[in-house]
Amino acid sequence: MLDDCKTWAVVGLSANTRRTAYAIAQVLQAHGKRIVPIHPVFGTPDGPEEVLGERGYATLADVPFPVDVVDVFRRSEEAGQFADQAVAIGARGVWFQVGVVDEAAFERTRAAGVAMVMDTCPKIEWVNRSVRRA
Repeated sequence: MLDDCKTWAVVGLSANTRRTAYAIAQVLQAHGKRIVPIHPVFGTPDGPEEVLGERGYATLADVPFPVDVVDVFRRSEEAGQFADQAVAIGARGVWFQVGVVDEAAFERTRAAGVAMVMDTCPKIEWVNRSVRRA
């Protein structure tokens, strides 16, 4: 996913610069990824239209173009629904961030033929790859 997937929907990404999702979205962009902010705030009249230069959407189903990876910044008990939605929109991968674990969602997603990782972060994985190569 880190190498081959270019478009990453970031579930939980808003304009709040203090949130981890914002920092990781910046890292994704620094690695040449297109980010797609996904947050209910984008469906409100007073909500922002974009974050980090990219238009935001209230739901994954609202995104009018293909998404390669759905990167989930939600609590474990809420995360499974986004894995299911990722499968429904034809995403190639699902990424559950550090601390986000849902074994049942993992099994459903893998059974649907979609790649999935849990309880880690792209930034951590890029750092680990750099250390292993050094």
